[in-house]
Amino acid sequence: MQSKALDPVDILRAYGKVAIRAHEATNCVTEILFPEAEAWLQPGGGVNLSGPLAGIPVSLKDSIVVGGWDVSVGYSRNVGKPYGADGAHVRLLKEAGAVPFVKTNLPVTLLSFESTNDVWGRCTNPHNAAYSPGGSTGGESALLAFGGSRIGVGSDVAGSVRVPAHFAGCYSLRCSTGRWPKMGMNTSMPGQEGVPSVFSPLARTLDDLRYFTRAFVSCGPWRHDHTVHPLEWRGGVEDEFAGKAVLRVGVLRTDGVVDPSPACARALQLVAKALRAQGHEVFDVAPPSPYDGLVLASQLLNADGCRTFRSFFRSGERSDPGAAQLSGYMRLPRTLKFLYYLWVRYVRRDPLWAGLLRGWYPKTAFENWQLVSKREAYKAEWHKWWTEPDGGRAMDFMIAAPNATPAVPHDAMKNAVSSCGYTFLFNLVRAD
Repeated sequence: MQSKALDPVDILRAYGKVAIRAHEATNCVTEILFPEAEAWLQPGGGVNLSGPLAGIPVSLKDSIVVGGWDVSVGYSRNVGKPYGADGAHVRLLKEAGAVPFVKTNLPVTLLSFESTNDVWGRCTNPHNAAYSPGGSTGGESALLAFGGSRIGVGSDVAGSVRVPAHFAGCYSLRCSTGRWPKMGMNTSMPGQEGVPSVFSPLARTLDDLRYFTRAFVSCGPWRHDHTVHPLEWRGGVEDEFAGKAVLRVGVLRTDGVVDPSPACARALQLVAKALRAQGHEVFDVAPPSPYDGLVLASQLLNADGCRTFRSFFRSGERSDPGAAQLSGYMRLPRTLKFLYYLWVRYVRRDPLWAGLLRGWYPKTAFENWQLVSKREAYKAEWHKWWTEPDGGRAMDFMIAAPNATPAVPHDAMKNAVSSCGYTFLFNLVRAD
């Protein structure tokens, strides 16, 4: 497109047609921006067709601000309140030459590996309509897996780009905090910083993911968003790891909470076997307790007692099954909570779930500060474990199952809510 061999409007229309078919099959799209996107591609329309992403259609999670459209986040009270100007993501995308062309579905509350809400309805998996495409960036994964987009942008606080990629079969990258813009969006939990959410890309191929991330960061997102570190793309680090003949790879087999299902365990084993066959050093690892990390992260994320995301519901509006279960327990009187904890711990004999429930109550500012202090100590423990490993077996990277299960049936998050440890853990240890 930079050489004028292709017309960007033709590319936009081609992806637009497939996006419509994807929506018919999965209900993945929330907003259609086609006429406006064509106008943006015209001379003087605001899209820089000399940029590194020239003419590439990019889909966006519904929570990202595009000037002139609502950002509902699945809540009906946000409907009919269009934003006046583009957010940081969209300004940077247009500057790089990309053109936003659709916005995509997500779960109300943004706290689910499903993508359902009363405003836009249920998004389904393109491979099997009875299953979830993941969440909270599920509309993106469904659209990408169907072929209706090439690149998407979502957000992740506990696995919300990685689990959708896993459920639907595409690629994602959970960016480090401060590496990607976070302004110019709406959320169900404004002000929540115990476990920071990060916006991150999804793609159909690994090469697309690499190219898009490099191009996006190289455009200097810190110029549009004060929360982004002014850190250039470090090509030397990329070259260093690409040139290593032998990599040291640690394998995390389980988080100690929910063992991977046979399918997910088999996938992890296949990756480990393939790496070993290529001559890399592959070995099992036992990091600082992932269970302790899950307990800490879940309390930090919901230190407000789930009041913030509940405050946006209108009367009669449905919540996600998993989020509703947790917020319902949060509102029980402390005496009933303690009795239930004892029943789970000593009658059901489930000490892990009981341990997660034990601290499930709204935190005071004093208690929240204590949690943040524990978070920093836990991160320090992980840093020491990674940089000073026992036995001298330092790692270049670690692999783990992306989730304890493959794609779940609709409404299954009520039973699968504790399976998020494989992704949530890394939001906690990288909360900087």
